[in-house]
Amino acid sequence: MQKNANAMRPWRLALLGLGLAGLLVGCGSESGGQAQAADSDQAAPATPSQVMSIARRDIALDKSYPSMLSSENEVTVVARVSGLLEARQFEPGDRVEKGDSLYTIEPATYQAAVRSAEADLQSAKAERDRAQRDADRYQRLLNQNSVSRQDYDDALAKLRVARATVAQNEAALDSARIDLNYTDVEAPVSGAISLSEINVGNLVDPGTELATITPLDPLEVRFQLPQADALALRRQRDDKEAPIGATLSRPAKQGNAAQSLEGELDFLGSRVSESTSTVEARAMFDNPEGSFLPGQFVRISLAGLKRYDVLAVPEIAVTEGLMGPQVFVLDDDNKARARTVELGETAGHWLIVTSGLEAGERVLASDPGGIQPGTKIEPQPFDGDAASGS
Repeated sequence: MQKNANAMRPWRLALLGLGLAGLLVGCGSESGGQAQAADSDQAAPATPSQVMSIARRDIALDKSYPSMLSSENEVTVVARVSGLLEARQFEPGDRVEKGDSLYTIEPATYQAAVRSAEADLQSAKAERDRAQRDADRYQRLLNQNSVSRQDYDDALAKLRVARATVAQNEAALDSARIDLNYTDVEAPVSGAISLSEINVGNLVDPGTELATITPLDPLEVRFQLPQADALALRRQRDDKEAPIGATLSRPAKQGNAAQSLEGELDFLGSRVSESTSTVEARAMFDNPEGSFLPGQFVRISLAGLKRYDVLAVPEIAVTEGLMGPQVFVLDDDNKARARTVELGETAGHWLIVTSGLEAGERVLASDPGGIQPGTKIEPQPFDGDAASGS
């Protein structure tokens, strides 16, 4: 047995030596790999990128609101007198001006009524003049004690009745002349006129609808603002006296080019709708060509609408991470660190950040393509133009 044990000892020593050699080789390989990695990290150049320091500020929004055009000043033209509709002085769809003649309703009957009222007035005036002469004569006779006081009072009463009759006939003549004027139906407002509801030759009565006129210039547009936007807009109006500019736009459709009008906000409601939580607003636009018509869907943009004292980053700087939207924040070693953020509204090429960032932090403001967490950054000044970050 002793002999066999001595014979196996060299093999054990040989195996032990091989194991130690492998361990040393493995350790040498690992330390060499770490050294190479360190050398590679030191050799990697920093990536130049625009960097901005986050600070609170007021920022202009780029927002628009939908609206369907409707004419709040649309007017229905109605007949004011009875008679035969003798003539129509327009073509459906024409642009008419306030005061233009539209229809003629049997004026001869009302001309005769005016002449009759004029004759009645002349007769009443003649009776008044006679009563005036009688009253003057009885006044003289009373002074001479030639007539009784009762005779004078009777003459004076007749004069008063005659004067009242004149006034009554003057009113009748005015009424007859008004009715005569109503036989020439005029446009009460300027705008585009509709098809005629009644054909020439038909009999019309007071209240008969004849046509509709839709004012197109200026164009009044009503729309709804969310509460937050209405409050910001009211604050803006209080800060400056200049009008708030507005743009009315319609997208291109079916070969027609996009169109827009420039105007201004002229009304902002003072109460919030309980059903929609919005505030009503109104803007006025010059529409001389009549290119925008009621019933069209449009969008209203307001100039200078702002959010106050907020944090914002360029839109290009935001990427989508595993936990949602993220930006890259630089640490003290100028290495990029991913930071998940919560976003608010869009303001042109800026995004408002509601949480995730603090004032004073440095944020990558240019295109983060190719940037990974831990990437060394060579900070470049940010030019402030969120649209040109690259």
